[in-house]
Amino acid sequence: MLTIHAAPLVLPAGADPVVDGAVVVDGDRITAVGPYDEVAEDAPGARVRRWPGVLTPGLRQWHPLWLLRHCYHPDPREADELGEQPLWGKRLAALGDLTETRWSGSVRRGVQRMLRYGTTAVASPGARFRDPLVATAVARSGLTVVGTAGAPGSLLGERPDLDPFAEGYDLPGTVHGPLTVGGRADLAVFDVPDDAALRERGAATCVATVLAGRLVYRAR
Repeated sequence: MLTIHAAPLVLPAGADPVVDGAVVVDGDRITAVGPYDEVAEDAPGARVRRWPGVLTPGLRQWHPLWLLRHCYHPDPREADELGEQPLWGKRLAALGDLTETRWSGSVRRGVQRMLRYGTTAVASPGARFRDPLVATAVARSGLTVVGTAGAPGSLLGERPDLDPFAEGYDLPGTVHGPLTVGGRADLAVFDVPDDAALRERGAATCVATVLAGRLVYRAR
Protein backbone atom coordinates (compact mmCIF):
# COMPACT_ATOMS: atom_id res chain seq x y z
CA MET A 1 0.00 0.00 0.00
CA LEU A 2 1.24 3.45 -0.89
CA THR A 3 1.85 5.82 2.00
CA ILE A 4 2.56 9.53 1.73
CA HIS A 5 4.53 11.05 4.60
CA ALA A 6 3.96 14.80 4.47
CA ALA A 7 5.56 17.59 6.52
CA PRO A 8 5.87 21.39 6.41
CA LEU A 9 9.52 20.94 5.45
CA VAL A 10 11.28 17.95 3.86
CA LEU A 11 15.09 17.94 4.08
CA PRO A 12 16.30 15.27 1.63
CA ALA A 13 19.97 15.85 2.58
CA GLY A 14 20.97 15.35 -1.05
CA ALA A 15 18.82 18.01 -2.67
CA ASP A 16 17.18 21.34 -1.90
CA PRO A 17 14.66 21.53 0.96
CA VAL A 18 11.03 21.08 -0.05
CA VAL A 19 8.47 23.33 1.63
CA ASP A 20 5.13 21.57 2.18
CA GLY A 21 6.87 18.45 0.99
CA ALA A 22 6.20 14.74 1.01
CA VAL A 23 7.81 11.34 0.56
CA VAL A 24 5.86 8.55 -1.09
CA VAL A 25 6.61 5.04 0.17
CA ASP A 26 5.64 1.77 -1.47
CA GLY A 27 6.55 -1.20 0.72
CA ASP A 28 10.13 -0.58 1.85
CA ARG A 29 11.08 1.79 -0.98
CA ILE A 30 10.76 5.50 -1.72
CA THR A 31 8.90 6.15 -4.97
CA ALA A 32 8.75 9.96 -4.94
CA VAL A 33 10.06 13.01 -3.09
CA GLY A 34 8.69 16.46 -3.77
CA PRO A 35 5.96 19.01 -3.07
CA TYR A 36 2.91 17.37 -1.50
CA ASP A 37 0.44 18.56 -4.13
CA GLU A 38 2.54 17.09 -6.93
CA VAL A 39 3.30 13.71 -5.40
CA ALA A 40 -0.25 13.27 -4.07
CA GLU A 41 -1.67 13.82 -7.57
CA ASP A 42 0.44 10.92 -8.82
CA ALA A 43 -0.53 8.64 -5.92
CA PRO A 44 -4.35 8.58 -5.77
CA GLY A 45 -5.73 6.48 -2.96
CA ALA A 46 -2.51 6.54 -0.96
CA ARG A 47 -2.70 6.69 2.81
CA VAL A 48 -1.49 10.07 4.05
CA ARG A 49 0.42 10.61 7.27
CA ARG A 50 0.85 14.28 8.11
CA TRP A 51 3.67 15.17 10.47
CA PRO A 52 4.72 18.39 12.19
CA GLY A 53 8.12 19.97 11.70
CA VAL A 54 10.76 18.52 9.40
CA LEU A 55 11.05 15.16 7.68
CA THR A 56 14.56 13.87 7.04
CA PRO A 57 16.39 10.67 6.16
CA GLY A 58 16.97 8.34 9.11
CA LEU A 59 20.03 9.05 11.24
CA ARG A 60 23.19 7.00 11.76
CA GLN A 61 24.49 6.10 15.22
CA TRP A 62 28.28 5.77 15.30
CA HIS A 63 28.54 4.15 18.74
CA PRO A 64 25.91 1.42 19.03
CA LEU A 65 28.16 -1.14 20.68
CA TRP A 66 29.17 1.31 23.39
CA LEU A 67 25.58 2.37 23.98
CA LEU A 68 24.31 -1.21 24.06
CA ARG A 69 27.08 -3.06 25.92
CA HIS A 70 28.79 -0.38 28.01
CA CYS A 71 25.51 1.10 29.17
CA TYR A 72 22.57 -0.42 31.00
CA HIS A 73 19.13 0.69 29.86
CA PRO A 74 16.80 0.36 32.84
CA ASP A 75 13.54 -1.51 32.58
CA PRO A 76 10.55 0.83 33.14
CA ARG A 77 9.85 -1.19 36.28
CA GLU A 78 13.26 -0.10 37.59
CA ALA A 79 12.70 3.60 36.92
CA ASP A 80 11.97 4.55 40.53
CA GLU A 81 15.27 3.04 41.62
CA LEU A 82 17.54 3.57 38.61
CA GLY A 83 15.90 6.35 36.62
CA GLU A 84 15.20 6.23 32.90
CA GLN A 85 18.55 7.24 31.40
CA PRO A 86 21.33 4.80 30.38
CA LEU A 87 23.69 3.91 33.22
CA TRP A 88 27.42 3.74 32.55
CA GLY A 89 30.74 4.00 34.34
CA LYS A 90 30.45 3.89 38.13
CA ARG A 91 26.66 3.63 38.08
CA LEU A 92 26.86 0.60 35.79
CA ALA A 93 29.57 -0.97 37.94
CA ALA A 94 27.39 -0.49 41.01
CA LEU A 95 24.87 -2.91 39.51
CA GLY A 96 27.39 -5.73 39.85
CA ASP A 97 27.57 -8.68 37.48
CA LEU A 98 24.45 -8.66 35.33
CA THR A 99 22.99 -11.93 34.09
CA GLU A 100 22.78 -12.56 30.36
CA THR A 101 18.99 -12.31 30.61
CA ARG A 102 19.24 -8.86 32.17
CA TRP A 103 21.81 -7.74 29.61
CA SER A 104 19.63 -9.06 26.79
CA GLY A 105 16.68 -6.98 28.01
CA SER A 106 18.90 -3.92 28.30
CA VAL A 107 20.17 -4.33 24.73
CA ARG A 108 16.63 -4.65 23.36
CA ARG A 109 15.53 -1.54 25.23
CA GLY A 110 18.60 0.32 24.01
CA VAL A 111 17.73 -0.49 20.41
CA GLN A 112 14.17 0.75 20.95
CA ARG A 113 15.50 3.97 22.45
CA MET A 114 17.73 4.51 19.41
CA LEU A 115 14.62 4.36 17.24
CA ARG A 116 13.10 7.12 19.38
CA TYR A 117 15.99 9.36 18.28
CA GLY A 118 15.36 8.83 14.57
CA THR A 119 18.17 6.28 14.19
CA THR A 120 17.78 3.87 11.28
CA ALA A 121 21.43 2.82 10.79
CA VAL A 122 24.14 1.72 13.19
CA ALA A 123 27.86 1.49 12.51
CA SER A 124 30.18 -1.41 13.30
CA PRO A 125 33.56 -2.53 11.92
CA GLY A 126 32.98 -4.72 8.91
CA ALA A 127 29.28 -3.78 9.00
CA ARG A 128 28.53 -6.61 11.41
CA PHE A 129 28.39 -7.23 15.15
CA ARG A 130 30.32 -10.05 16.80
CA ASP A 131 28.50 -9.66 20.11
CA PRO A 132 25.59 -12.13 19.85
CA LEU A 133 23.19 -10.13 22.03
CA VAL A 134 23.71 -6.99 19.96
CA ALA A 135 23.68 -8.85 16.63
CA THR A 136 20.38 -10.52 17.45
CA ALA A 137 18.65 -7.38 18.73
CA VAL A 138 19.80 -5.28 15.77
CA ALA A 139 18.79 -7.93 13.23
CA ARG A 140 15.33 -8.26 14.74
CA SER A 141 14.84 -4.49 14.76
CA GLY A 142 15.57 -4.08 11.05
CA LEU A 143 18.22 -1.40 11.61
CA THR A 144 20.74 -1.16 8.78
CA VAL A 145 24.29 -2.05 9.82
CA VAL A 146 26.97 0.01 8.08
CA GLY A 147 30.74 0.13 8.31
CA THR A 148 32.74 2.59 10.35
CA ALA A 149 34.58 4.38 7.55
CA GLY A 150 34.69 8.04 8.49
CA ALA A 151 33.58 7.42 12.05
CA PRO A 152 34.84 9.70 14.84
CA GLY A 153 37.74 8.21 16.74
CA SER A 154 36.12 8.55 20.14
CA LEU A 155 32.96 9.64 21.88
CA LEU A 156 32.49 13.37 22.25
CA GLY A 157 31.81 14.72 25.69
CA GLU A 158 31.92 12.84 28.97
CA ARG A 159 29.20 10.31 28.38
CA PRO A 160 27.60 8.33 25.56
CA ASP A 161 24.61 9.89 23.89
CA LEU A 162 21.66 8.38 22.06
CA ASP A 163 21.40 11.58 20.01
CA PRO A 164 23.43 11.19 16.77
CA PHE A 165 23.67 14.98 16.52
CA ALA A 166 25.84 14.93 19.67
CA GLU A 167 28.81 14.18 17.37
CA GLY A 168 28.55 17.76 16.12
CA TYR A 169 27.87 17.06 12.45
CA ASP A 170 25.29 18.81 10.28
CA LEU A 171 22.32 16.91 8.84
CA PRO A 172 24.14 15.50 5.76
CA GLY A 173 26.90 14.28 8.08
CA THR A 174 24.46 12.66 10.50
CA VAL A 175 22.06 10.83 8.20
CA HIS A 176 22.86 7.41 6.73
CA GLY A 177 22.08 8.62 3.23
CA PRO A 178 19.86 11.05 1.32
CA LEU A 179 16.20 10.53 0.45
CA THR A 180 16.25 9.17 -3.10
CA VAL A 181 13.70 7.51 -5.35
CA GLY A 182 14.31 3.76 -5.21
CA GLY A 183 16.16 4.01 -1.91
CA ARG A 184 15.10 2.26 1.25
CA ALA A 185 12.33 4.11 3.08
CA ASP A 186 14.21 5.06 6.25
CA LEU A 187 12.77 8.35 7.52
CA ALA A 188 12.75 10.45 10.65
CA VAL A 189 10.47 13.32 11.67
CA PHE A 190 11.39 16.04 14.15
CA ASP A 191 9.12 18.64 15.71
CA VAL A 192 11.27 21.64 14.85
CA PRO A 193 10.79 24.37 12.23
CA ASP A 194 14.02 24.02 10.25
CA ASP A 195 17.49 22.53 9.90
CA ALA A 196 19.12 25.05 12.24
CA ALA A 197 16.63 24.29 15.02
CA LEU A 198 17.15 20.56 14.49
CA ARG A 199 20.89 20.84 14.99
CA GLU A 200 20.41 23.10 18.01
CA ARG A 201 17.77 20.96 19.76
CA GLY A 202 18.90 17.57 18.52
CA ALA A 203 17.23 14.26 17.87
CA ALA A 204 15.35 14.29 21.17
CA THR A 205 12.73 16.22 19.16
CA CYS A 206 11.97 13.09 17.12
CA VAL A 207 8.25 12.35 16.80
CA ALA A 208 8.36 9.48 14.30
CA THR A 209 10.78 6.97 12.82
CA VAL A 210 10.09 4.91 9.70
CA LEU A 211 12.29 1.89 9.11
CA ALA A 212 12.10 0.19 5.72
CA GLY A 213 8.63 1.65 5.28
CA ARG A 214 7.40 0.56 8.73
CA LEU A 215 6.40 3.11 11.33
CA VAL A 216 8.46 1.81 14.24
CA TYR A 217 8.21 4.80 16.56
CA ARG A 218 5.60 7.48 17.05
CA ALA A 219 5.62 9.94 19.93
CA ARG A 220 2.50 9.93 22.04
